[in-house]
Amino acid sequence: MVSVPLSLVEEGTGNKERLRLWIRLLRMTRIVEAELRERLKRDFDSTLPRFDVMSALHRQPEGMLMSDLSRFLLVSNGNVTGIVDRLVRDGYLTRTRREGDKRTSVVRLTEAGAAFFEKMAAAHEQWIAELLPGIDTAEVHELSKLLYAFRSNWENEH
Repeated sequence: MVSVPLSLVEEGTGNKERLRLWIRLLRMTRIVEAELRERLKRDFDSTLPRFDVMSALHRQPEGMLMSDLSRFLLVSNGNVTGIVDRLVRDGYLTRTRREGDKRTSVVRLTEAGAAFFEKMAAAHEQWIAELLPGIDTAEVHELSKLLYAFRSNWENEH
């Protein structure tokens, strides 16, 4: 975990609370992610990166350029290429050359890929509900709004 010891954070600035929040968010993310990885492996013999690629493509039925896919997932082209290669081999994706440009590929889900992803997505939704109990809908909306505002502010500064 990447963090500064709380004893080194200046009192009265709210920074200790921000640091505690960061640690809690990071810890919860890691716990939930580890559980999701385990369940995807156990129930679907799949991985979280495969799920993420298929999820992105499910949102874009017309397909995505490989470069757009890697940018959307915030990973390198090299990382996406290996995952896409395996998904193509397994029959879940197609890869075609973009018309007029032999250097770029468009990837999209096959019918089998869409059906498989939809089964995983339904299970994923249920798992998240199980892993985040006790948070009512109003709290979910409020927290989502706060995190979105933070993301928007942070992206505008960087």
